[in-house]
Amino acid sequence: MPRVAAIDCGTNSIRLLVADCDPATGDLVELDRRMTIVRLGQDVDRTGRLAPEALERTFTACREYAEVIKELGAERTRFVATSASRDAENREDFVRGVMEILGVEPEVISGDQEAEFSFTGATKELTGRADLTKPYLVVDIGGGSTEFVVGDDHVRAARSVDVGCVRMTERHLVVDGKVTDPPTPGQIAAIRADVEAALDLAQETVPITEAHTLVGLAGSVTTVAAIALGLSEYDWTVIHHSRIPVERVREITHELLASTHEQRAAIPVMHPGRVDVIAAGALVLLAVMERTGAREVVVSEHDILDGIAWSVA
Repeated sequence: MPRVAAIDCGTNSIRLLVADCDPATGDLVELDRRMTIVRLGQDVDRTGRLAPEALERTFTACREYAEVIKELGAERTRFVATSASRDAENREDFVRGVMEILGVEPEVISGDQEAEFSFTGATKELTGRADLTKPYLVVDIGGGSTEFVVGDDHVRAARSVDVGCVRMTERHLVVDGKVTDPPTPGQIAAIRADVEAALDLAQETVPITEAHTLVGLAGSVTTVAAIALGLSEYDWTVIHHSRIPVERVREITHELLASTHEQRAAIPVMHPGRVDVIAAGALVLLAVMERTGAREVVVSEHDILDGIAWSVA
């Protein structure tokens, strides 16, 4: 089995997966999986540029990942960069820094490619599950964008829209450089209006209401799931393939929107880098579930990162 390394650099976090993959059997043996919050997309929505401090945080994580890749002896590495680096005027600074550290060029992929990888990573191991019916709707709520993909064994339609937990927080909840705690009804309504408009866009090309199983990906979804499951610490083995009812998602979203920074930070499963953006991320998830009529979300810890690894293998 080829040993590969996959790196996914998004708006809020950068993640690494080193795995042995067997394309013939569909087996993926995970050797190392890690995530670092770097906020690469800090202020990109406002300035159009990657901030120097955001680039340095990202390069620090890349140096750590380079050591892991070398230690484990991955034969091939693929580095995929998503929303923030698509939007930035100075993305060449980012590309140059990554190449110097990791020796590979980051691929600034389109939203449609991002969606394809997410779908493969999330659904490859669901094949044959009698309790989950096709078609699937895979929703990947990132920092800067959200991907919608409908498919059976293969993608039928996909669309990326510019709503994500970081983008919505910075656009609507930041006043005078600080996140409003808790947000006002007007701020919440503004986020919801943006998300509803994005759902209208997604529906132009993706039949999101026709899917039978909603599969949710990325940190906003997994954090909501961890809260719903009442975990005292984050445990991906419990979260992976958990099924969270829409009523519980609604309760948690309302609680997060009514809470302060300190209250959110005190939640045992909350990553420090997600404290200020989780409320917006949960609201995106709730809006998706209400628009599609999904009674539950199947939560997957396997996502675009796994899809990237399969593409290398």
